[in-house]
Amino acid sequence: MMLHKRVRRLATLLAASAVLALSSPVFAQDVSESHLKAARAAVAAIHATDSFDNILPQAAGALEAQLIQKNPDMQELIGKTVSEKAIGLASRRADLEKEAALAYAKVFSEKELNDIAAFYSSDAGKKLLDSGPAVTRDLVKAADIWQNGVARDLAQQVGETIAAAAKAAAPAAPAPDATAPADNSAPADNSAPADNSAPADNSAPADDSQN
Repeated sequence: MMLHKRVRRLATLLAASAVLALSSPVFAQDVSESHLKAARAAVAAIHATDSFDNILPQAAGALEAQLIQKNPDMQELIGKTVSEKAIGLASRRADLEKEAALAYAKVFSEKELNDIAAFYSSDAGKKLLDSGPAVTRDLVKAADIWQNGVARDLAQQVGETIAAAAKAAAPAAPAPDATAPADNSAPADNSAPADNSAPADNSAPADDSQN
C-alpha cells in the first residue's frame, strides 16, 4: 500500500480514537502548546480529517428526508429548520480538529510532527497526496498482470517437471520376439509347404506312364 494510503488510514483511526485520548486529563495536561501546534500543522498538512467533512451534511440530509417523509405538509419548515441547526453546529468542527491533534500528539513527538508537516507541505508531499490514488491504481493493475504471469509460468514449469518424472518412472515396454515368423510369411529355410507343394529343387514330378 502506498504511503499516502497508510497515512490517511492512520489519520482515520487516530481521529476516531481521539475520544479515548481526551478521556485522560493527565495526558491532555502533558501536551505542550508547541507540541499541540505541531500536531495541528501535521493534521492540516496530511488532510487527516478531510474524510469527515461530509458527516454533518449527510446527517442533516438524512434527518430532513426522514422528517419530510413523516410530515410531507411541513417540508418547507423542516428544510429551513434543519439547515439552520446544521449551520449552527458547523463550528463544532473545531472540536474534531483538536481531538485529531491530541491523538497525533499521543503517538508522534513534536519533532516528528514538524517533519511530517514539513514534508506534506512541500511540493513532493502535496503531489504524493494528490497523485497517490492514480499511482496506486496503476500499481494494482501492474500487480495483476505480474501475478497472472507468475501463476501461469509456475503451473507450466511444475507440470513439465511432473510429466518428465512420471515418464521416467514408467516401466519399459517388452521387446518383440525376433524368432517368431511374421503372419503369412514363408518358413525361415525358404522350403515350400509339404501339402501339394512343388519340390524344393523346383524339378518336375516323375512320369509314371513310362512304367
